[in-house]
Amino acid sequence: MAKSNKLGKEGEMAACDFLITRGFTVRETNWRLGHLEIDIIAQEPSTCKLHIVEVKTRSDVDHYDPSLSITRAKIRNLVNAANGYISHYQLKMAVQYDLMILTGTAPDFHIQFIPNAFQPPLRTIR
Repeated sequence: MAKSNKLGKEGEMAACDFLITRGFTVRETNWRLGHLEIDIIAQEPSTCKLHIVEVKTRSDVDHYDPSLSITRAKIRNLVNAANGYISHYQLKMAVQYDLMILTGTAPDFHIQFIPNAFQPPLRTIR
């Protein structure tokens, strides 16, 4: 396994552990719809809210802010994948899009959890 793939998998496992210790239920990891993927799909039991969590893991952020990788295209893909998940399981719950940035190396990651990191874009008809 490539070094970056290993770091990414370790980061996703640490992100799941982080959510579980805060009372979330992790429903899915690496859920795919065609070429689209959601890193973590979690549920907050107290509010029955579905959390779509994008995980960015970096060993070093001195030269690059990982949050900059959340582009309009990435948001569109996450929203489309989330809509596919909701449709597939016929869910009727609120959805929130979160970002987790993990820096360092396992097991000593620094975790930054950004709830409600972005909203799905609104489409208008002219």
